Amino acid sequence: MAQVLRPLVKTFNNEDYPQLLVGLGSPDDSAVYQFDASRAIIQTADFFPPVVDDPYAFGAIAAANALSDVYAMGGRPLMAMNLVAFPDGYDMQILQDILQGGANVVKQAGAVIAGGHTVADKEPKYGLSIMGEVHPDKIIRKSGAQPGDRLILTKPLGTGVITTALKQSVASDEHIAQVTHGMMQLNRDAAELAQQHRVHAMTDITGYSLIGHGYEIAEASNVSFEIAFDSLHWYPGAMEYGEAEIFPGGTSRNAVHFSQWLTDTLNLAWWQTQMLFDPQTSGGLLMAVHPDDSDALFSDLIARDVPAYYIGIAKEGPPGITIV
Repeated sequence: MAQVLRPLVKTFNNEDYPQLLVGLGSPDDSAVYQFDASRAIIQTADFFPPVVDDPYAFGAIAAANALSDVYAMGGRPLMAMNLVAFPDGYDMQILQDILQGGANVVKQAGAVIAGGHTVADKEPKYGLSIMGEVHPDKIIRKSGAQPGDRLILTKPLGTGVITTALKQSVASDEHIAQVTHGMMQLNRDAAELAQQHRVHAMTDITGYSLIGHGYEIAEASNVSFEIAFDSLHWYPGAMEYGEAEIFPGGTSRNAVHFSQWLTDTLNLAWWQTQMLFDPQTSGGLLMAVHPDDSDALFSDLIARDVPAYYIGIAKEGPPGITIV
């Protein structure tokens, strides 16, 4: 993607757009445009094909996933526009259910859907373009992690293998219900709490996997991450399907690209390593937090019923991730 965007960076020189605080020149989870000393607008968009069979749940998951990019910047969503691709001749009740699922989650986030755009396509796709706001001095980016920061991850991992098991008709109803519930949950509380503590860097864990998105923070911050494999938490069924090698196509793509920055000190089994590259949908937030604030943040997350796990630490060293 970076190679595709490189010509655009030459077209839109950062120096010509001083109010664009985050954009093509500094990739992050969302773009940020400053209006005045106290207001900046966050803009993002995301959409994808169904990951679960239930149309309403799919719409809710897609909305939570799109909203997550605003939360990953420490922002608050304001307005959304639907992005829809839908096949001709399909039951319109399916589309109505998808849109209702998305609408309910956007409303839960305190934002409003103001319209959107629909095109005909062979496969249904749904997502949203989201506009949010953040104080210019309170943007949380990928580039602020410091040596000594503790790494906190909200939400378990493993959505990719479980939803792939669903596509292959081998996933249990219980596992699908649990991962669907998790993917529908907003990262709102975690983002609000991040603003109350010294979170130096943050991103949401989505399609590039824990390793891919973790490396993005490490590279942007010029630090090294040490992640404890046994500290990672997985949705029920995820490890079972992983050991059966039921991986989505994105897993191998992530492994091919990001494995060069991964050091495995445990000599993990092949399938365990692949789990680290499992692409997530509507995953949690990965936070690099000042060690003196980490326990308070962790306690606040748990008090709000936000799943939270200590998974590692940031250290001095060349950008990369070491599994211990």
